[in-house]
Amino acid sequence: MWKSTLSSRTFGSRNYNRWTQFTLQEQWIKQFSSGTTTVTPKSTDPTRPSIIKLKPITPARRECYLVDLSLVYTGPPVKELAYYIPRTGGRDSSGHICVRHRGGGFRGLYRLIDFKRTLYEGMRSVVQRIEYDPYRTGFVALLQHYSSDGQAHPLEGQQSYIICPQGLSIGAEITSNRQQPVDIKPGNATLLKYLPAGIFVHNIETHSGDGGILCRAAGTYAKIVTTHPEDNVAVLRLASKELRKVPLDCMATIGKVSNPEHKNEKLGSAGRMREKGRRPHVRGVAMNPVDHPHGGGEGRTSGGRPSVSAWGKPTKCGYKTRRRSKKNPFIIERRPSTYP
Repeated sequence: MWKSTLSSRTFGSRNYNRWTQFTLQEQWIKQFSSGTTTVTPKSTDPTRPSIIKLKPITPARRECYLVDLSLVYTGPPVKELAYYIPRTGGRDSSGHICVRHRGGGFRGLYRLIDFKRTLYEGMRSVVQRIEYDPYRTGFVALLQHYSSDGQAHPLEGQQSYIICPQGLSIGAEITSNRQQPVDIKPGNATLLKYLPAGIFVHNIETHSGDGGILCRAAGTYAKIVTTHPEDNVAVLRLASKELRKVPLDCMATIGKVSNPEHKNEKLGSAGRMREKGRRPHVRGVAMNPVDHPHGGGEGRTSGGRPSVSAWGKPTKCGYKTRRRSKKNPFIIERRPSTYP
């Protein structure tokens, strides 16, 4: 019914110019495409957003499942804490492609994240907002730092970004301290030797003073299994089921990283992948023999050989290059293998 009405009013009468046609079509799109369906339970916590499904009026929206960013700040970042990163497009310094299927994408601003949590040590930090970061799967939190003892401090009033943990709210006060224990609540950071066994941590250092390396992606965490003060190590169980030793004088932040529903996100269209800087991934069997070992043939083929890369290396497991005598003393139990 809407199509016949739109055709008679827009295209059947000469009283409507092209701008009027465009306006009517835009009104129809707004009317019929508005509204989303919440797949997961509706969340009021910005650090644990829900998954929404767009109204399926186009093929690109039909299979699209996105994280609800209505509770997260998506505006421009703090000017002093962000800068543009030059895009390489997957090319090296000589202009040759070194990483395929990269290029284009939205030119976002990179946020400077405080991974060490030592510059504002001992100060009272207040969460100003929870912000979306285009360069990360998890969210970031903007902190405003104040003196904790009421005396003047040279860094008072400054701002910084940290990785936002789950359960952190706007207006909450957090702190970081290497000298003494801190309260067990999300966002506080201290040494592993001050943390009890059984709690979840993220942004974990592997060498003291180098900044957080482990568990920084959306929804990731590590569980403190036990501590061994005599050996100066803590045993952590990572989200990948790996059991690992970490020195007790390394910093860690309490809690799990925000946006745990990121793993259920489905972009649904090639255009959204291009916005993220991902170019089409062409199959080898669709190429010519000059371009790939699986290319060529009359009609559709299976490649005619076990799967290999464009340079003839096995795709599934690759060549085993690790020496049997090379062991990592910090890994107690490796993560389960993906391949048999």
